[in-house]
Amino acid sequence: MTEKLFYREPKMFEWSTEITSMREMNNKIIVTLAETAFYPTGGGQPHDIGYIDSIKVLDVFEEKDEIFHILESKLENKVVHCKIDVKRRIDHTQHHTGQHLLSAVCIELFEAHTHSFHLGEVTVTIDLDLPELKGSQLKAIEETANQYIYENKKVKTYTVTDKELSSIPLRKVPDVTGEIRIVEIEGIDYSACCGTHVEQTAEIGLIKLIKTEKQRGGTRLHFICGFRAIQDYQEKHNILAALTKNLSTSKEEIIARIEKLENEKKEIQRKLDIAQNENANFLAHDLLQSNQEIILIQTFSEKSIQDLQVLSRQLIAKTDKLVVLASLLDKRCLIQHNGQNQFHCGQFVKANISSFNGKGGGSNNNAQVTFTSESDMYAFLELVKNAAELKSPQI
Repeated sequence: MTEKLFYREPKMFEWSTEITSMREMNNKIIVTLAETAFYPTGGGQPHDIGYIDSIKVLDVFEEKDEIFHILESKLENKVVHCKIDVKRRIDHTQHHTGQHLLSAVCIELFEAHTHSFHLGEVTVTIDLDLPELKGSQLKAIEETANQYIYENKKVKTYTVTDKELSSIPLRKVPDVTGEIRIVEIEGIDYSACCGTHVEQTAEIGLIKLIKTEKQRGGTRLHFICGFRAIQDYQEKHNILAALTKNLSTSKEEIIARIEKLENEKKEIQRKLDIAQNENANFLAHDLLQSNQEIILIQTFSEKSIQDLQVLSRQLIAKTDKLVVLASLLDKRCLIQHNGQNQFHCGQFVKANISSFNGKGGGSNNNAQVTFTSESDMYAFLELVKNAAELKSPQI
């Protein structure tokens, strides 16, 4: 059985020990040690990583009180030097104790119980049995949790028997027997837990609530602690500083400034839409005046497919002809009519597009196609023209 240094000496990050076994499985090396500070995945907390001698530790897991270390390659020495990734361990420890504190505060203030906990590399969450948390509630939770951090409450860990368990006011009674490890935050929380924890709440540093979302009738609360919270603040501060500089305003006025810009943009877009529609109306009139065919096909070198959609709406409002507009800019084309034409746009595209290295589809009176080359697009347009003129589309 491996001696668990992460319980006895939670701040031991380097040590020397002996290898007790080593074997190969699935191109990876599995090693056990006489004692280890590498924490195995468990209790909602991910495993530690680091090095044994110079070999990288990829994973750590526990089975039947034995801790197994998954390595990239074999170790050469019987006695080895181990080193944990300190930044990762501290991050996990801050968040695990932070979760205990946060869950206790949610119960204290709003009787919101935690059903699950996820500690990821980017996001950390607890799932609460409350259907909604309002802004004022989130503010109260965050302020209370951080107040307990500032008070620097002691965090103790100890083991009890299942018989002694009844005397402890646990937040949640575990479904286990035998010796049970308790994590106690002084005067605030008692929880059964096998994870790593800080010794005083001040070591959590800071708890910052990020957002909430609905989750199976409850609420998923995203949060960060410690160094992650500091990094998050630094990133957001830099963004805010850049915005205030670029928009020549103060942080107090930044929201109003952005709202003003959004309104100005909407007004500009409204005027642009009017101008585009008027321009499309004139262009549609000119195209129809100069076109004597049963189909109107036109290629544009500087108009986007969005521009052509505006133009096509004007055209099919004025004629029963099949309208085919192509954008060289986007290598895309529209095939449309007003419903009075017998040409089935979608079926024609489906039957023929694969021969021209294109992708697309549509309905009876509206289809759109994207091509990989201009030559394929021109060839396809010729096929559409011939089919429409024969009034027998190849479908």
